[in-house]
Amino acid sequence: MPTSLARRSAAVPLGLAAALTLAACGGSADAGQAKAAPKTRKVAGTTFDLSPDQHRITTPEVPAIAALVPQAIRSRGTLEVVDSATTSPPLDFYATDDRTVIGVETDIAHLIADVLGLTMHQNTGAWEQIFVGLDSGKYDLGVSNITVTEERKEKYDFATYRLDNLAFEARKGSGLRIGGPRDVAGRTIGVASGTNQEKLLVDWSAADVKNGLKPVDIKYYQKPSDYYLALGSGRIEAWLGPNPSAAYHVAAAGESEIAGTYSGGGATVQGKIAATTKKDNGLIKAVQQALQTVIDNGSYAQVLKRWGLSGEAVPTSELNPPGLPKTGT
Repeated sequence: MPTSLARRSAAVPLGLAAALTLAACGGSADAGQAKAAPKTRKVAGTTFDLSPDQHRITTPEVPAIAALVPQAIRSRGTLEVVDSATTSPPLDFYATDDRTVIGVETDIAHLIADVLGLTMHQNTGAWEQIFVGLDSGKYDLGVSNITVTEERKEKYDFATYRLDNLAFEARKGSGLRIGGPRDVAGRTIGVASGTNQEKLLVDWSAADVKNGLKPVDIKYYQKPSDYYLALGSGRIEAWLGPNPSAAYHVAAAGESEIAGTYSGGGATVQGKIAATTKKDNGLIKAVQQALQTVIDNGSYAQVLKRWGLSGEAVPTSELNPPGLPKTGT
């Protein structure tokens, strides 16, 4: 179970996280009375609400769509949503109270629940627990920056709601520019395990070896505090992760830069982020129609604007679109 300080690091830039650490360990007379974290933060022209009192954008129930929800979920009255709050803002992360999960993913989940006439109940765990919980039926829906892949489509159903773009984040002034496999050959790159960005990096490394180049030296990290420490100390040359988090961190901390961006779906497919259910559990059609409703009524656009992600909007929510191809396909 993470400590409150470790969890806080997921919600703040590297420089601010370091300041919090020093405040907690300092020897001054007011040690233990660390200054409260700011409730808002302005980054690249967008003011982010970091407080637990989110005053989220809401939307009305649509009875015809709510009627599509499986009876067991309708009778329960709650939509059990799972996320992994180990990413950085503005995706899903801890608010200033170190307990409440906030971010664009959480807001999207609330909109879905609103249309379905359900109360959104948030569950938070490690990345791999999302899929374990969906498999077991413990959770109804995963909303946590999940990319559609052809392999995942064998076990899960998807309703898209955002473009998936990845970014290589390097130390400021590194001069590193990454646009394809050759640019990472022999380099030390960090990534989170079990993600589509890991698959992309592994595929690129294999392509490099096939072409007589050095493989990528892949290092694995799961917590923002760990991978940003590794980046800052030079243990890794770049971090590959979701573009929204990288862009936020670059603008907020001023210690790194974007070395290159790439579709989360690879060279041939535009990656898509999607709400995820266990395959054929009967819920995905209602979720897809709920997402299309909020796209059409404008509440979706308001949520993306709130988190500085208007550039990743989609015009329609698609059911099980082409995803990141399997290796070798």
